[in-house]
Amino acid sequence: MWQKAHELVLDIYRQTREFPAEERFGLTAHLRKTATSIGSNIAEGCGRNSDQEMARFLSMAAGSASETEYQLRLAHDLGYLSPQIHEDLNTQVNEVKRMLNSFIQKLR
Repeated sequence: MWQKAHELVLDIYRQTREFPAEERFGLTAHLRKTATSIGSNIAEGCGRNSDQEMARFLSMAAGSASETEYQLRLAHDLGYLSPQIHEDLNTQVNEVKRMLNSFIQKLR
């Protein structure tokens, strides 16, 4: 799960290099931050001492994944991502979200 989230972040960094310069402190930074937050929360949750705490961090990761999903849609609608790249990244986000939600359910 963490590896999939990490691959997503790497792909988002690669794609956002092509965003307009005026988005450097806007959508580019925000998209990178929310995508990075997914893997960071997974990692932090793994370092916790209880299933309840881990589930809490995985829930935060899922929230960041949903936020990333919206920002990818925005980037697409603004013409910064091609339909194919958007679809590929969105598929990755949804796969991570499914994995997170499944694991959260098992922990609870």
